Amino acid sequence: MLLTIRNLTVDYGKQTALMIDRPISFERGERIGVIGSNGAGKSTLVKALLGLVDYKGRIETDLTPDEMAVHMQFNQYAVTMPVKVILETILNTSIKENKKLREMISFFEFEPCLKKKINALSGGQKQKLTVLMVMMQDAKLTVYDEVTSGLDFETRQKLMEKLAEWYRKKESTLLVVSHYYEELEQLADKILLLDEGKVIAYGPKEELFTTYCGSSVLILENNEKNRDLTRDFSVLHSPQHLIALSCRNEEEELKIISLFIRHNVSFKRSSSDIEIMSINAKEKYYEKKEAV
Repeated sequence: MLLTIRNLTVDYGKQTALMIDRPISFERGERIGVIGSNGAGKSTLVKALLGLVDYKGRIETDLTPDEMAVHMQFNQYAVTMPVKVILETILNTSIKENKKLREMISFFEFEPCLKKKINALSGGQKQKLTVLMVMMQDAKLTVYDEVTSGLDFETRQKLMEKLAEWYRKKESTLLVVSHYYEELEQLADKILLLDEGKVIAYGPKEELFTTYCGSSVLILENNEKNRDLTRDFSVLHSPQHLIALSCRNEEEELKIISLFIRHNVSFKRSSSDIEIMSINAKEKYYEKKEAV
């Protein structure tokens, strides 16, 4: 076990920003995605793990501070210095003499940025710079807090693809905080869902999907024709512009797909949609709370 959180509470004045009332553990080598809307407690969790906020409860771990690496949402560098100098100064090494750093710069196609100054870099390039320095630590636990914040969709996708590729064969445990569902689709194998400071769900991505969505989900546009067509099926909670149908098994899925094909309906199939899973997990969580 790498780290276990027990009965953790973080208060800001009279407001409780985070309350984890059942044990949560991170295993070595896991990829944990932390998802939730603004104010859900994601960044507060990161700050508690780093000891940057006061908390009640326990965080049990043998990790030392130098065995943790963190990418924070906002980073500031000297705008007058070339990127090469910033890299070498912070990492206390020489690019010319450090083979690992050269390989990483090449992996991220970052060579053209080395002679530039920070204020000449794009948002994606600035994020790559910080990611490079975080990765160089080879920490046992690495935290990425909104690593793609402020980037356009294409740049976000490319950066997440690079991260997924780099860590594919690494033993590091990753904690990836994001409010972009599609990012965690390709990187996380476990999901921690937070809402208003509370843990809504935590566990392996596939298990959570099965629990809250079924074997698979068929997603289509929410219009009058499709609402009429799907009225007899099990409809999940979903964004308002969509209809999401839960399929319990392959036989049921094929039956619905055949219906869609006959009526010339466009649809998407998923067995891992984190957004649909999260929406339905929240609905069930609050339904249980109201029933108590």
